[in-house]
Amino acid sequence: MREEPRDPMRLAQANMRPAAIKRFFAKASVGEAEGGGFALLLDGRRARTPAKKPLILPTRALAELVAAEWAGQGETVDPAAMPLTRLANSALDGVAAALCATRGEIASYAGADLLCYRAEAPEALVAAEAEAFDPVLDWAGQALGAKFLIGAGVVHVRQSEGALQAVRVALEAFDDPFTLAALHVMTSLTGSVVLALAVARGRLSAEDGWRIAHTGEDFQIAQWGEDEEATARRAVRWRDFEAAARTIVASRS
Repeated sequence: MREEPRDPMRLAQANMRPAAIKRFFAKASVGEAEGGGFALLLDGRRARTPAKKPLILPTRALAELVAAEWAGQGETVDPAAMPLTRLANSALDGVAAALCATRGEIASYAGADLLCYRAEAPEALVAAEAEAFDPVLDWAGQALGAKFLIGAGVVHVRQSEGALQAVRVALEAFDDPFTLAALHVMTSLTGSVVLALAVARGRLSAEDGWRIAHTGEDFQIAQWGEDEEATARRAVRWRDFEAAARTIVASRS
């Protein structure tokens, strides 16, 4: 039996066109696909993923969001500026054939979740992290049955098998490639599967989840000021995170 790749998302992303190309269509629209779903149409022709699969979305709402990205392109088509399309391509080209492997990759973050590692000093940062992180971990304990242990500094905290299994069970609810790909994006960008699940399940807004994940970074910015390059990188990551959150909502419409 062929072994599934460790991280199907990265495998799919490796096949994506990295550079902008000249716009080759006039109109982007949505059409119903035979067998279900909604196809992205470029001048009436069905678009395809980098792996040449039909770009078919599970709901009209998601298909229209993807079509809007294409319609919003100028004289060139820049994949870097199309996070919803890139996520859909990853879902179809990588995740669809490896749902279990993708769940396993996401679940692996539970063993070293961002929310479980706290600063030892200064006191103001310790307090800020507790205020931001503790309510989310409390939610995980109540809603998921995942009770996590907390550590200080960088020393590894070994989580109980019960907590890890609770996360794996929670991930089973994500049974289609689009929501699972979106959850993978949110988890990898924040380093927290707990935050990603909280956003995906409506406990947190995308904005709040992103803010909580950057509690330590925002504390440092308040102390020392912003770095322009770091701010620009964070803006790009936020665009991808927000697109993933929108994908989950639109996939369930």
